[in-house]
Amino acid sequence: MLGRVVENLRHGRAQRLLSATTAASALPLGIEIYINHYGGSFGNRWMWSPVLLAPAVSAAGIAGVRSERAARTVLPAMSLLFAANGLAGEFFHLRGVARKPGGFHEASYNLVMGPPALAPGSLAMVGAIGLMASIMRREQ
Repeated sequence: MLGRVVENLRHGRAQRLLSATTAASALPLGIEIYINHYGGSFGNRWMWSPVLLAPAVSAAGIAGVRSERAARTVLPAMSLLFAANGLAGEFFHLRGVARKPGGFHEASYNLVMGPPALAPGSLAMVGAIGLMASIMRREQ
């Protein structure tokens, strides 16, 4: 089985694998985001967007595993939304750090105690994996 996976990867065939990776990554990430944003009392309504998008991206990943058509239509659309949401999250998190007393002048404190500056990048990475799945060839 491992030999077959390696052979498919060598020939650029990894659509199912990347779709499954997207599906398996999005839902636990959404749960973790929910827990962290719950700690922030969902102070900004945009904090709900990654929580609500995660199950949809996971479902799109599962659909991409089962159907090549879904992997080329639904999965890239949802993955693009997820990646864009991650980039927007970067903005909001950095803005949150800047709004803390002292802003970036007290970076050694505010980057630790404020919103995690690079955490939303994980959404962008999972979204990128889903986008990569859409352009890969289907495994044989």
